[in-house]
Amino acid sequence: MLQIKNISKAFSGRTVLEDISATFNPGTTSLIIGGSGTGKSVLLKCIIGLVKPDQGEVLYDGRDFLKGDEETVKAIRREMGVLFQGSALFDSKTVIENVRFPLEMLTNMSEAEKQDRAEFCLQRVGLEQAAKRMPSEISGGMKKRVGIARAIVMNPKYLFCDEPNSGLDPLTSIKIDQLIKEITDEFNTTTVVITHDMNSMMEIGEQITFLYEGHKIWEGNSDTITSSTVPELKEFIYANKLLRDMGK
Repeated sequence: MLQIKNISKAFSGRTVLEDISATFNPGTTSLIIGGSGTGKSVLLKCIIGLVKPDQGEVLYDGRDFLKGDEETVKAIRREMGVLFQGSALFDSKTVIENVRFPLEMLTNMSEAEKQDRAEFCLQRVGLEQAAKRMPSEISGGMKKRVGIARAIVMNPKYLFCDEPNSGLDPLTSIKIDQLIKEITDEFNTTTVVITHDMNSMMEIGEQITFLYEGHKIWEGNSDTITSSTVPELKEFIYANKLLRDMGK
């Protein structure tokens, strides 16, 4: 279980996050949603340690990620898998070399063990046939799947996905959502997804946290989001529906 308590962050005197608390459970796809500039990505960076909040707690199964000793922080980091918005693949490495990279950096596995694990993860995302290709030789959707394979190669307890459908067509977006949900169920991961995609909210939003101007103003799931009476959330849903109907 992942808990964040009273997270606040400001940059140059401008408050970006204020008093955000939430609990994310194993085996659940938890979405953090909101418009541009609402603090979604900053919150994710606070959770995974790329940004230090001004106040608050981040607890991984009760372990304090912000104030823990070096060994505790290292142990937590090894339990994380992260899919970055742009996939962040190494252009000079093949697909399977990209997937193997965390194993090369963080484990003492044998070459055979690393290869077997990387091949398994590529197979799990349906890309075993692309193992020897370069990132420049595959589509945007395939890059996202490679990013997911790399994110799960260390068998993480916690999976974080930053705008996994960014730049993808609707059909590919649905496939990525389904893959994230399948992996969450299969490996019982605590999965946190940053998104503004309405389809994602409705298809995999088992828990949804809505941010507005740095505040958490609603929490629910895909069954309750459309019946919310929160004006800012209703406007957000309407804007997303409008863009989707326009084919954007």
